[in-house]
Amino acid sequence: MRKFLVITTLLLSCLAGTAQTGGRSVYNFLDFSYSPRVTALGGDLISVHDDDPTLLPVNPSYISLRHRNNLALNFTNYFGRTNYASVLYGFQIPKAGTFAAELRYVGYGNFRGADASGIETGTFSANDVALTLGWGRELSKHFSIGADLHLIFCGYEQYNSFGLAVDVAGSYFNDDKRLSMTLLAKNIGSELKPFIPGQYRHSPFDLQFALSQKLEHMPLRYHIVLHHLYRWNMNYYGPENPFLETDATTNTPVYPSKAKQFFDNMFRHVNFGLELEFKYFSLMAAYNHNMHQEMKVVARRSMAGFSYGFMLNIKGVRFGFARQQYAIGAAPNCISLAFNFEELAKNHKEKQARKLQRQE
Repeated sequence: MRKFLVITTLLLSCLAGTAQTGGRSVYNFLDFSYSPRVTALGGDLISVHDDDPTLLPVNPSYISLRHRNNLALNFTNYFGRTNYASVLYGFQIPKAGTFAAELRYVGYGNFRGADASGIETGTFSANDVALTLGWGRELSKHFSIGADLHLIFCGYEQYNSFGLAVDVAGSYFNDDKRLSMTLLAKNIGSELKPFIPGQYRHSPFDLQFALSQKLEHMPLRYHIVLHHLYRWNMNYYGPENPFLETDATTNTPVYPSKAKQFFDNMFRHVNFGLELEFKYFSLMAAYNHNMHQEMKVVARRSMAGFSYGFMLNIKGVRFGFARQQYAIGAAPNCISLAFNFEELAKNHKEKQARKLQRQE
């Protein structure tokens, strides 16, 4: 337990000078959910001590030998002409440890440019790219640590930016009790070459805690994620009236009670998810209250903030699919395909051995 407290202290020390308010950070594509399993479970940190390589980008503390020679391909059809994807590969360097290298790419499509007079100047594109190297190590039977280094490049027409960001994570896990907990400080960094000369902005820092446990007598795992732990107010109505709402029919301001304000803010920090786990198949669903409050239409009920998906895991091959509801009619599709080459090679050898036994 002492090691976990030390890790926690180190993570909290990373907070100095990094907290931001929404809309003032850069490289926000780092917060996109590239894994269907993560998307289906709310889009934030997931703490599960298993061999799923698609979880490694959000939780580097679980990078281990079980992820060696794993390849994961992820693709999300986002809004409009925007699509994003990632490719991840796990590998081991003797005496150095186990690593996961990932390339993230976001394409916003092509646009028609024009000058101040409205005369077209041709087409241009906008793209975000991040190259990530993650490292993890198990300190003991129940504790592990890990970190990610992000090299970031963004190019929007003639404007471009380069920056660095780091994630640091510490985890406690007890496989006998099917329990896992992680504390993560993510996106600690800023621009090195800013879009606007002299104006350096930070990456979208967050401090998150995740807990999951599989029930003893049911194939059910619950997930609880706490995000934005470094600040209380999650509303974006403004500093003067942070909880001001407007009645959709009368267009008059509505001031919620202090109790409603308190509980709304508290649950904005919480994602809750459930996962039904079978031998080769799993179903997932979650609710993100902060997303629901930000994306809901007051005059109409919607599924904003809800997400769901499934994953197949058969003999070293994983296929995942998920959807996350942002608003009415706005639910991006996320898919992934992952390969465990060591397990595939093992299955092939066993198949060949059985074939030889039948021939004899």
